Amino acid sequence: MEYFHSVTLNKDKCLGCTNCITHCPTEAIRVQNGKAKIINERCIDCGECVRLCQSHAKIVTTDSFDMLKNYKYNIAMPAPTFYSQFDCEISVNRILNGFLKIGFDHVFEVARGAEYVSAATRQILAEGKCKKPVISSACPAVLRLIRERLKENEIGVFFITPCPAKVTSIKAPLTVEKSSVSGAIAVKDAFAKIFPLIDKIDEEKPLAVSGSEGIFWARSGGECRGTGVEDYIAVDGIHQVIQVLEEIEYGKLNTVEFIELSACINGCAGGALCIANSFLASRRIALQSKKKKKVVDAINADPITVKWQKNVEARQHSKLDEDFEVAMQKMERMEEIYERLPKLDCGSCGSPTCRAFAEDIVRGFGNEDDCVFLMKERLGKLEKELVEFRDKKDNS
Repeated sequence: MEYFHSVTLNKDKCLGCTNCITHCPTEAIRVQNGKAKIINERCIDCGECVRLCQSHAKIVTTDSFDMLKNYKYNIAMPAPTFYSQFDCEISVNRILNGFLKIGFDHVFEVARGAEYVSAATRQILAEGKCKKPVISSACPAVLRLIRERLKENEIGVFFITPCPAKVTSIKAPLTVEKSSVSGAIAVKDAFAKIFPLIDKIDEEKPLAVSGSEGIFWARSGGECRGTGVEDYIAVDGIHQVIQVLEEIEYGKLNTVEFIELSACINGCAGGALCIANSFLASRRIALQSKKKKKVVDAINADPITVKWQKNVEARQHSKLDEDFEVAMQKMERMEEIYERLPKLDCGSCGSPTCRAFAEDIVRGFGNEDDCVFLMKERLGKLEKELVEFRDKKDNS
């Protein structure tokens, strides 16, 4: 099965360190022959490896501004996180006008779309038919709000993204058959173009239409705030998210009404494609939202229009073997190997954990000699045998 991933690897820059494998939340990275390797079926494009890689070997593939030439009419869709890259003295409206300066014909705030989603979520929760806990989904769902002005193939709609996961959701969407977004441009790339032009905007068009709740979506807890419920949990950071999902799976959070999950620390404000420090960005979002009025009450959202077109299916990891009997034999061998390992999960073998290393051996991706502890143990035994052999020879 083919997978699209926005996160890719530049092997020429890879130094073969194990920093990425120990922090990858899905154990999708291995280091073999001195170079990292990404396992496609396990990668979720969270961007953790991009943040951690000191040699910048992990790359996020986004679209360039050259794509604007392919369309007659181009629409920018900046995520509210984009505002947090600028000082709070610069108004949201001025930032939005910057997109007109760099070649876009229109700007639509994703924050406004977030308000529609919040309104629809409130209606759904008010019906009381959802099984608790309701888990949030911050996937882009705002294109239906953009007025059609040209033929579909002549409109370029570009999401200004704070993270690689949003790129993947556009190129290979999970919940819709095909995304209506034409491309994804990194927040840092858009910032680099607009920041030098901010002071050169002489006349501002009234582009900002979102309220405080939409902008607040950029930081952790923003979506919870928009639901209007009091019994909620907002979790940020991919490893903390995994822990909470396990708690849900074990049935420990069934009384919580709503749970917001963000892979990045401080929510989208901490996206891997942002420039500003996530804590500073989170503060800026709070200050910018205070400047805005609460306009969400004027929204009459239809929950039907924001529903998914298809269900999210569980991703199937590669099997140990297509033959069930052979797969069971490999599983037994994997357990035998694991029992011999030190269970320190040091990562020096190139695998994130000892269990993952045992699986890699069974799959043919490595051998037990790659474990420094087993190698040290074997060398110790060999040294002992050599000493015994020498003593025996001397005594003879």
